Amino acid sequence: MKDVTQIDPVALRTLATAVRLGTFEATARELHVTPSAVSQRIKALETYVGRVLVHRVKPLEATEAGQVLVRLAAQTELLEREAVSELLEGEQHDDETPFVSVPIAVNADALYTWLIDALVAVQASHRVTFEIVREDQSRTTERLRRGDVMAAVTSDPRPVPGCRVVKLGIMRYRAVASSEWMHAHLPDGPLTTALARAPMVAFDRNDTLQHDFLRKVTRRHLTPPVTWIPSVGDFDNAVRRGMGWGMIPETQVRADVDAGRLVELVPGRRTEVPLFWQHWRLESPLMADLTSEITGAAQGWLG
Repeated sequence: MKDVTQIDPVALRTLATAVRLGTFEATARELHVTPSAVSQRIKALETYVGRVLVHRVKPLEATEAGQVLVRLAAQTELLEREAVSELLEGEQHDDETPFVSVPIAVNADALYTWLIDALVAVQASHRVTFEIVREDQSRTTERLRRGDVMAAVTSDPRPVPGCRVVKLGIMRYRAVASSEWMHAHLPDGPLTTALARAPMVAFDRNDTLQHDFLRKVTRRHLTPPVTWIPSVGDFDNAVRRGMGWGMIPETQVRADVDAGRLVELVPGRRTEVPLFWQHWRLESPLMADLTSEITGAAQGWLG
């Protein structure tokens, strides 16, 4: 890369907006310029840094170098808005004071259980909104790496470049089903031949918890019939009503298993998923408070 000492903030914002919206036309409408001006700004930025920054496809995709600058644009916007807020500290904030928007990638189970408590607490002391990107915990760091989000709940402890990692704890899952389902499909217990035919419930096609559990228990790659239900509450309800077996967080099924309303496929066998909080390495009061609230809220749910 050529020597770069100062990046045009207007071009930087244009790049980030183009990647977010996916087309030059949509970017032009948001920035109140022509599509030609958008294209020229990005070309000038590419010439300046000596790298191709976007793939000209629909939707537009940032290259690896472009991802770096998209992250920079979002970081700059966050710090600028926090600086303005600090300058206005002690003054009355009116309805025109802009909100900071913080995109976060998070897995569905964390979103359903403890994450909202943390976000509510942060909003009590910051003028902030959140864009929640729901993604499997094994894939959230990719969102962070691309600059789609500023922070993520992830199962990957390896820090994304430019990020800090905080361990949250371990989410434990049990493989459970209704007692009626067990009698119908596994009357002789979790035999491999029976598990290969027994109906299963999974969240979506990125959810590998159930298949991973089967592989650990049977040491085989099984492909049972699957019902896909991409909603935590409906997933839980489907398992309880006998549509199939599924992996549910231990905190949500412990009492039901103890009371016999749900039955474990393999008694005592748990799946443990370590969770981490990764966020951009910024000296930001908002990010510091968000991290504090996230870790505190997680402690009540995770081991």
